[in-house]
Parts: sequence; structure tokens; C-alpha cells
Amino acid sequence: MTPRILIIAGSDSGGGAGIQADIKTVTMMGGHAMTAITAVTAQNTLGVDAVHSIPTDIVMAQIDACVRDIGVDAVKIGMIGSAETANAVAEYLGGLSVPVVFDPVMVASSGAVLADRTTVAAFEKLMRAATIVTPNIPELAALIGRDLDSEVEVRIAAEDLATDFGCAVLAKGGHLPSEATEQSMLMPSGEITTDLLNDWLIIPPAKWHGWSGPRIDTTSTHGTGCTLASAIAVGLAEGRPLTDAVARARTFVRLALREAPGFGAGHGPMGHQNVRLDVGGDLCLNQFIIPHSDFEATRDFYRRLGLTLIVDSPVKGYARFETAGGATLSIQPDEADVEFECADLDAQLAKARAAGIEFEGPEDQPWLWREAWTRDPSGNKVVLFQAGENRRYPPWRVT
Repeated sequence: MTPRILIIAGSDSGGGAGIQADIKTVTMMGGHAMTAITAVTAQNTLGVDAVHSIPTDIVMAQIDACVRDIGVDAVKIGMIGSAETANAVAEYLGGLSVPVVFDPVMVASSGAVLADRTTVAAFEKLMRAATIVTPNIPELAALIGRDLDSEVEVRIAAEDLATDFGCAVLAKGGHLPSEATEQSMLMPSGEITTDLLNDWLIIPPAKWHGWSGPRIDTTSTHGTGCTLASAIAVGLAEGRPLTDAVARARTFVRLALREAPGFGAGHGPMGHQNVRLDVGGDLCLNQFIIPHSDFEATRDFYRRLGLTLIVDSPVKGYARFETAGGATLSIQPDEADVEFECADLDAQLAKARAAGIEFEGPEDQPWLWREAWTRDPSGNKVVLFQAGENRRYPPWRVT
């Protein structure tokens, strides 16, 4: 069934964040987006020029109209507009038994304040109604009432918030300065990428999960928080475990950052429209490998055909190309294979083995994919893999 996501948030006239980013995210991830607009803003990549809050009764009428007729599988809350609306929404959510993702929007990427102190104080009721709260570091500091200057302080604050309100807390670490670590990705030259983005998830009681990845050098960061929260909501609506929903949402955000169109002179919008196959369901057929007898001639043939070269390794005789739809084609010296990307490789392998199909692996590969493989009755090699952004955006992607 198509997951039905009710989005309670403000509108962004520039299309980078808010309701616009939410709708794009839910749609690209296969869900149906419904909206209750809490505020109308006049903004672009440079800042917010004006804000008009929608009266609470109109916000609640939008919510009730959607729930009464269409139904809802998950709720995403962003910019709430006013303390009165926050209280009314929290009370309404008490009558729903669906996952709630609360992104406590306080300040836009440009620095514009989007929630006054009274509204922030009313966030407590929303946090008690939420399944997961997704603050960045400044938002977490405001919610917990103290400055946060280190990873240790962030983790303690997230755990305190989760304990106080009974919800999971995803602390987004993008505002903290990175520290060098040898646990980051290795480049082909052996150079270590040390500028990391770290996120921490606390699920009561005191269960931690963490993610790290190289920072993406871009100013097109408008709407990252909205996008992440909406993507998590889709995963939860589909019945995915919270950690899986967060992991898939992070992949969507990172790919949308990489695909940003570069609009505007400030904090530009992300490229939701170009994230296609990367966060689909299990057994997504989006990678083929074919053999070649002449590397340079075969590589140049597919370039002239119009495919985008994204990995070029003449020494190994390997190249990978990207198509307009997001699928990739690789050439290598030896045999062909067909490859299926899985959102949850272990779960897909369990299903295959239950059906009597045995696979070797899974194994972590040097090219940053996790793979398992078998052969069909005709001897063709079949690979199941999990790669996230590294299928199309490995650290050594051709620029």
C-alpha cells in the first residue's frame, strides 16, 4: 500500500524547504503527501522576507479533513507556526496511533528565526507525542537549555531529551566541527577523508546508533532537516524499523545534496528530483556488468552513446557509467553479472535462502559495497548488494 504521510509544516515560496521539500521527498520515496500548512513564508536562498501564520482552526481543519477521508500512516511535523497550534496539534495526535516525526524547526538555513520562545516552550507537548525528534545541534541546545560544544555533550543531551519525553532523538551533528579519524573512507590514493558528518540516534532506554560519512562540500543545504524528517516518516509508515528508516533517509538526503541544481546566491535547494533508484525497495535492478575485450574502445563507445562516466580505472580495466534514470552500467575484463540493490541486504538474503536459493557472502568489498552472490540455473552470476550513495557517488567518482 502507498504510505500516506500527513505533513504539518510551513510553506517555502522558494521551494527549498518546508512543505515543498516535504512533498518532493515523500513523492520521490513512493509515498502520498498530504499537507496542513501552518505558515506562509516569503523566502529564497538568501533569507526569509516575511512570515504569515495560519490561524490554528484552519490548520486543524486541514489535518482533520485529510485524516477523516484519506487516512494517515505517519505524521511529519516541521515549522509549527504558533504555540496555540503546537498545543492543538499535540492534543489531536493523542487520538492517532501512527508514527510521528517531529523536526523542531526554529531557525532557517539563512539564520532567520522561525519560532518564538513561547512556541519553543510548547514543543514539549509535541515531543511527548512524537516517535522521534530530529534536532540539529543548535535546536538540541535550545530544547535542553544548555550549550553543546562536543560530541560527548551532544550524546548526553540527546539521551536526556529522550529520557524526559519518552521519544527517540536523532541528534544531527552537521553543526559540530569535524575531527580527524582513521575510521573514515579511504580514497584510492590512500588519503583519508577526515571531515566527517556524524549523527547519533538514541532510542530509550539508552540504546545508541551512530552514522558517519564524509561531509559534502556544497552551499545547497536549504531543506536538509525537512527532507530528512519526511524521509524517516515514509520509512516508518512502511513499517521499517526506526534505525532502517533513519539510515535510508540519510542516504536520500546525501544524494539530494550531491544532486543540487545550484540555484540562488545563498543556501540553495537540494536535488530531490534526481534521487531515483537509490532508495527504492528491495531487488532494485539498477546495476549491470558486461565483459569487454578492449577497455578503451568499449569505454569510449558508451561515452559516445551518451552515458556519464563516473568511475574510470584503466589499470583494472574497469569503468562505471550512469544513465539518465539513475541505473549504472559497468564494464570489466571478465564475466557479466546482473546486480540487484537491496535496502536491507540481510533481510533479502534470508528471504532468498528460505526460498531455497543459496548465496555466498555477504562480504564488505573494497569498493564500499556489501555484496552476496550466486548463479542462476543457466550459470549467470547474480549479485545482491547494498551500497547507498557509493553506487553513484563513490569517493573516487570522476568529476
